[in-house]
Amino acid sequence: MRISSSAKCASIAAAVTLLAACNNAASQLEFAPSGATQQNAVKSILHAQPLRSSLATTSGAITAHPDHSRSWMDPDAKKDDLFYISDNGTDDVYIYAYEPGRGKTLVGTLTGFSSPKGICVDKAGNVFITNQVPLRVGPSTVVEYAHGGTHPIATLIDSAYYPYGCSVDPVTGNLAVTNASTSYSYGPGDVAIYPNAKGAPINYLDSDFDQYFFCGYDNKGNLFVDGLSSGSASEFAKLPKGSKTLKSITLNQTVQLPGGVQWDGKYVAIGDQIAATIYQFNVSGSVGTKVGITPLNGGNYVRQFWIYGRKVIGPDNQGANVKFWNYPGGGTATKSINNFKYPIAATVSPAK
Repeated sequence: MRISSSAKCASIAAAVTLLAACNNAASQLEFAPSGATQQNAVKSILHAQPLRSSLATTSGAITAHPDHSRSWMDPDAKKDDLFYISDNGTDDVYIYAYEPGRGKTLVGTLTGFSSPKGICVDKAGNVFITNQVPLRVGPSTVVEYAHGGTHPIATLIDSAYYPYGCSVDPVTGNLAVTNASTSYSYGPGDVAIYPNAKGAPINYLDSDFDQYFFCGYDNKGNLFVDGLSSGSASEFAKLPKGSKTLKSITLNQTVQLPGGVQWDGKYVAIGDQIAATIYQFNVSGSVGTKVGITPLNGGNYVRQFWIYGRKVIGPDNQGANVKFWNYPGGGTATKSINNFKYPIAATVSPAK
């Protein structure tokens, strides 16, 4: 069953699209022309490589150009709660101290990515980052770092797909990765579950979905997923704990373009990138009932937000900044960090 709405082309007329690179330089983001289709606009949102791109054309071949500067971290950072921001415009992940008086302090940078997208964290504070890699270069990956670490402690292969969001099951330690599409021809994606965040994944499909965006586990090990159908209708589904089948959920609230998904401790929070809003749902059976709303005033295409205590962190990729709002009240942002290029996702790794 589908969410009771359909995101039309006009709904994302301002969506970004990838244009051809000029003078053999990295491709740049532009606004989609008025005649662009919904499908192409969505693909641009998911796969565009803006500004200093990880894709460059040389004699017709595509090669990866990750940031070759070294990752670094303030030696004192490990004692702090840290929030991580993936920036698809610089191909880096930035780490800030989440402490009173240090909320805008950059304490580290992780480099070497091709196209970092979603970020999630496990109970130990280990951080997982999905990394889209062009098919001609190699398989996409999910890279794991310890809290405050600068060197990967594990790298998982997500062959033939473009990974986007991720979430770690607090019950089993399983890692869920939403694959936006296949890397061959933008074909249908899926949900990949890595048991105990290791080895090869088990893949799950829902016939209502074409592209899978974000996901989030609740405290009982149920996984919730959003995305789009082949007709660009918003979709939402649940993979119950222990089940082998994704079950479509009907929501009683229109979601124009699905954003992040997170369990807030009581309800399933789902973002709408176009409406700049987070909705809270009580999911029972095959129905999700809206029970709350968090307006993200001033937010523009907030992809993967992160709820932490009484705050929500939202990467605002159209505004090239990261904003903080009260949660669940929302309203006017209480803080903003600027000078990003194309921020995609946020997560918080608590200090041990």
